[in-house]
Amino acid sequence: MANKRKFPLWVHNEAMDQVQKHYKDDNCKSQSEFIEKAIIFYCGFLSAEDNKKYLPNIVVSSMRGIVQDSENRIARVLFKMAVEMAITMNVLAAKEDVDDITLARLRARCVDEVKKTNGAIGFADAMKFQKGT
Repeated sequence: MANKRKFPLWVHNEAMDQVQKHYKDDNCKSQSEFIEKAIIFYCGFLSAEDNKKYLPNIVVSSMRGIVQDSENRIARVLFKMAVEMAITMNVLAAKEDVDDITLARLRARCVDEVKKTNGAIGFADAMKFQKGT
């Protein structure tokens, strides 16, 4: 408190309504803390070399973090799926005798089917095809 200064502040009711509504959302202990943070942010905005870049840089930085987190989660899931797929393929290859020509035709058919369905192919669809129904 020794470094803080008290002064009268006159604001419109609408501005105080916004402060009261949002100060807890920002994990502020008081409305004064929220107002102080808002002043510091706005001063940073005004003193930035290019005012137009200040807020977009914050948004871009946040978006990069979100995208990086999503990318990491997707990469982990894809890795796990690839491992499971490799296990499945090896189990099937050990039990089935498929010649190279049949495998090439099946691969071409599967590529076409995945393109047509945008990857939304299910086991039931493959069973129907294999049984000729």
